[in-house]
Amino acid sequence: MAALTGCGADRGHETHDVVLTPEAATHARADQARAEADRATAQLPKENPAAADDAPSPGAPSDAEVRTELRQARKALASFRAYLDTTAYLPTGPRARVLRDGTAVAPDDAPEVVKRVILAANAIAKFPYKWGGGHGAWRDNGYDCSGSVSFALAGAGLLNRPLTSGLFMRYGAEGPGKWITIYANQGHVFMFVAGLRFDTSGQGRSGTRWQDATRAVSGFAVRHIPGL
Repeated sequence: MAALTGCGADRGHETHDVVLTPEAATHARADQARAEADRATAQLPKENPAAADDAPSPGAPSDAEVRTELRQARKALASFRAYLDTTAYLPTGPRARVLRDGTAVAPDDAPEVVKRVILAANAIAKFPYKWGGGHGAWRDNGYDCSGSVSFALAGAGLLNRPLTSGLFMRYGAEGPGKWITIYANQGHVFMFVAGLRFDTSGQGRSGTRWQDATRAVSGFAVRHIPGL
């Protein structure tokens, strides 16, 4: 299945720890600038160390630029969470279930943070699968498996940046959780929330990432969020 093969794999688009936040982009540019400066310096005649200049590497962002991008990152994250600010209109019931429109009903007794995960997941449940989706902006026009799980968890304040499927193998704590259990390997990640599976691999059949059916979990690291 195309959505499962390489979904969220740590290769291609997600080979590097691709993140959404502007500060991460700033650090990447700074690292690149320093690397280019080092290569240029290596080609120059050796100078007296005493005459070395402490000036910033050419092309590196200034402190003011870094502070500006950090402010922009915090503003973007705050805006994203404001977009999912209330669970007042989230349907609830005696148990979690998938509705005909592809969204999920949250259990009445679920913790608020779990309801927020379901709310965020509902917002993208029927979005198309898109390789690398969710790793360039929180609000994208499609999401891959790791982008989908990242979006749902970030909407509840459980992540500040998206993770690849490989990084989810070390997220949280080992073993299953009471409310949320994440299954991850180098090629795919999905999760169960209040007993419902949130997974791009079955979306082609059902049209939604939410599914009642379980699936084989052999070969996946099992992780949970402490307390959940």
